[in-house]
Amino acid sequence: MQLSILDQAPISDGKNAQEALYNSIELAKLGDRLGFTRYWMAEHHDLSGLACPSPEVMLGIIGSATSCIRIGSGAVLLPHYKAFKVAETYNLLATLYPGRVDLGLGRAPGGSAEATMALSDNFLENVRRTPDSLDDLLHFLHNDFAKDHMFAKVQPSPVPQTEPRPWLLGTSEKSAILAAEKGLPYTFGHFMSDRDGPAIVKKYYDRFSSGGHISRAEAIVTVSVICAETTEKAEELAMSSKLWGVKRSKGEDIGVPSVEEAKNYPYTADDLALIKKSSDKMIVGNPQEVKQRLDDLCKLYQVNELMIVTITSNIEDKFKSYDLIAKEVL
Repeated sequence: MQLSILDQAPISDGKNAQEALYNSIELAKLGDRLGFTRYWMAEHHDLSGLACPSPEVMLGIIGSATSCIRIGSGAVLLPHYKAFKVAETYNLLATLYPGRVDLGLGRAPGGSAEATMALSDNFLENVRRTPDSLDDLLHFLHNDFAKDHMFAKVQPSPVPQTEPRPWLLGTSEKSAILAAEKGLPYTFGHFMSDRDGPAIVKKYYDRFSSGGHISRAEAIVTVSVICAETTEKAEELAMSSKLWGVKRSKGEDIGVPSVEEAKNYPYTADDLALIKKSSDKMIVGNPQEVKQRLDDLCKLYQVNELMIVTITSNIEDKFKSYDLIAKEVL
């Protein structure tokens, strides 16, 4: 089993964005030392509880602070951008850090409706055009437009020795089918989807076109995990993440609350129902329990790689969680 890291750069209550971003750098360095395969950073806009609107900026720093781990976006929200600019940006990163750059691509807005309008015009139309934008991006990366195409003489520079590797991210059958049709590797967001994930990933495998850009179907599943020395400690730490989800569902765009706040929060019946639903998607436990559930998830989805997102109020608890998992699994 391969393990990777998805980092949303969450801001803990009482902390600030600078601290969260420096913690992200330290997390990537830890993942590099522990033998994680990838470190991907998410893109969010106008969300005060999440610190990173520009993964590419952070990746430029993180690449220089690490040596082996692959670095990438999880994901560039393609409807906001022109394909040529995305290709230039990730070619630059791939030139700096050859053989280590992934280009995760998604089509979610990544923020509020107002933020979406501020970022791009006609967002819904851009979403509709995502397959065409994806084609343009792949042609730019591979420098293989047809000779009579208007972009045939346009090449994103610099040109790296090894191209950034594109991945399509999603939580629906639609995204799985698109990845399969384009011959791209696919990442499914188990931690944020209410749909039948294993069926969606199976659809990707079944529909995969070997005439695309990779020779075989390849999928990663992203899962929320909190690990501690004991089950009781892990469940206590998870209370912060669960309360954070409750508050965000109510439109309270805040930092990750402390365990103490989570213990004393006046939960409603609706809050508890939401927590139960979210808990079903989380893996929480001691190292042996977490390993077993990760193994089970790999078998359920028929994948060899899982990407872990961990939300805790205290950064040391997050680092410890990844450390315990790596020592048990890797």
